[in-house]
Amino acid sequence: MQALARQNSKQTSHLQLVQPSTSIEVPRRLIFLGPPGAGKGTQAAILADQWQIPHISTGDMLRQAIAEKTAIGLQVQSYVNSGELVPDLLILYLLETRLSQPDTERGWILDGFPRNLAQAEVLEELLQRLNQPCDLVVHFEVTPQLLVERMLQRRRQDDTEEIIRKRLEIYQEQTLPVLNFYQQHQNLYPVNGNLAVESVARILQISLRA
Repeated sequence: MQALARQNSKQTSHLQLVQPSTSIEVPRRLIFLGPPGAGKGTQAAILADQWQIPHISTGDMLRQAIAEKTAIGLQVQSYVNSGELVPDLLILYLLETRLSQPDTERGWILDGFPRNLAQAEVLEELLQRLNQPCDLVVHFEVTPQLLVERMLQRRRQDDTEEIIRKRLEIYQEQTLPVLNFYQQHQNLYPVNGNLAVESVARILQISLRA
C-alpha cells in the first residue's frame, strides 16, 4: 500500500488539490472523473442512490437516445454505425436536456464527462447558464497496472493489454488539462481508487459527509 500511495502522489504532485472542509456545505453536484476501470461508475451509482439524486452517464444517455429512436438518437446512431465519435454538440444537447429535468433540482452526479479541455470549458458555460454550478470534481486515481488487470478481467472482445495501455495513455494525455482546469477552479478532489469498492465508498461518504 505504501508503494501505491507513493505512485499516486507522483501522479498529482504538480497539482494543488482542494481538500474537503468540515465547514463547507455538503456538495450535491458532482463530476466523477477517472480512467476506464477506475470504478467511478460504481461509486457514482452508490452515492446517487444514497443521496437520492440522479447518476448521469453520457454513455447511458447516448444509448437511451438510440433506443428511443429520437431525432437526436438517429443522429447518434449514424455516428456509431460509421465508427465515428459522437460530436460534443450532440452530447451537450442531451446533457442540457437531462439537467433540465425536475429530478436534478436536488443535485446530480455526472459520470465520465468531460473528457478533454474543450468539453470542460463548454460544460462550465452550460452549468452556469442552467444555474447549476458543479460543487466538486472527484478524480479517481488508480495505478496503470491495476487498471490493466481490472480491464482484462472484464474480457471485452477487443481488449488486449497493448490496446488497454494505449487507451490509458490517450486518457492521460487528454485528461491532464482537464484536471488542471478544475484545479484552477479549486474544486478538484483526488480519491485513491486502488482500494476495494467498499473502502472507496466509505472514504467518499466520510469525506463528503454523506
